[in-house]
Amino acid sequence: MAEFIPSRQVQALPANYFTSIEQKIDAVVKQGIDVIHLHTGSPDQPTPKPIIEAMNQAAPLHENQGYPTAGGKRSFKEAISSFYRREYGVTLDPETEVTVFDGATVAISALPQTLLNPGDVMLTTDPGYPLYYVCPELAGARTYGIPVRAEDDFLPDYRTIPADILEKAHLLMLNYPNNPTGAMATEAFFADTVRFSRKHQMPVVHDFAYAAFGFDGKRPISFLQTPGAKEQGIEVYTLSKTYNMAGFRVGFAVGNASIIRALSTFHDIDHSDVPSPIQDAGSAALLGAQQSVQQLCALYEQRRNVLVESMRAIGWDVRAPKGSFFCWFKVPNGYTSESFADALLERAHVAVAPGAGFGTHGDQFVRVGLLEPEERLKEAAERIKASGILSEAPVKN
Repeated sequence: MAEFIPSRQVQALPANYFTSIEQKIDAVVKQGIDVIHLHTGSPDQPTPKPIIEAMNQAAPLHENQGYPTAGGKRSFKEAISSFYRREYGVTLDPETEVTVFDGATVAISALPQTLLNPGDVMLTTDPGYPLYYVCPELAGARTYGIPVRAEDDFLPDYRTIPADILEKAHLLMLNYPNNPTGAMATEAFFADTVRFSRKHQMPVVHDFAYAAFGFDGKRPISFLQTPGAKEQGIEVYTLSKTYNMAGFRVGFAVGNASIIRALSTFHDIDHSDVPSPIQDAGSAALLGAQQSVQQLCALYEQRRNVLVESMRAIGWDVRAPKGSFFCWFKVPNGYTSESFADALLERAHVAVAPGAGFGTHGDQFVRVGLLEPEERLKEAAERIKASGILSEAPVKN
């Protein structure tokens, strides 16, 4: 069979970070070993039944069997506007300030190609979601990660950005509640972000994937709630996490009309549209009773408490996240994130994601998910204790 050479652009792309993790885990699973999967970001709970029923009712309708409207059905965009008004007190024009995507990942990938030119820089945090470092390369641009630290609650200080980077920076990508750190944004931080954006005429994109999950009685805030934020940027939202709709592949972006217009144009050409029955299911999710969302947040908070308490009980001094469904645990002295993750997998049969994959400032952490039942979280701690990993930490050379 002939072997054809891909484009230079494709050749330059790194391998998917999570795919490489899965391959390593699969090699252990194929040996018949039971692995506790704490590395994943795929929700484990079912999609609420009213959402499934709404899609099933929408599928046979003749109006839903043709090509969907570019940028999203009017009814879905109105549902999105109603959702933002109800949840965040934010007013949106459904026609000019809302656009729909077949999954938020598509929006994250499209944004650099929509807003950046070759040689430009996108700013984000380090550590941060791996795709933020890959997608700008599709536009011939690159990413600069602003180092964030636990003592600053993993919020970036814009004053630390080097002048030569700032000169080329034309996009700021944020994500709170944060993947991987579980940090939450504050009103003061978002206000500072708006000022920074205005000063440097730089659009802001806030990835609000974990919008529903704030712990200890604190609710995540929308970037668009900040005075002036809608003039400076947009927010990307996915139904995957809030409503356990990961398999539906539907999300949307809201905010600044000029960015929304550019995104909608790009998506229409590059990805076409989202199936109409799925959009109707999305409307049902956003407009329906939100009890399942509240219950899901409570479930993740309880799992967080169980996991943190269990790890502390075996001698691992870990910090509890404020939101999302991830924990960001510092590795014991003597380990790197990868050597510790390898030890957990090989000796305790517990899979976590090495922090090095989230940026250079993540190498002393591992990301641990809350997407397993409480019993499995407790078992993970018991396995780690029995393995002796914590008491046998290697000494760095």
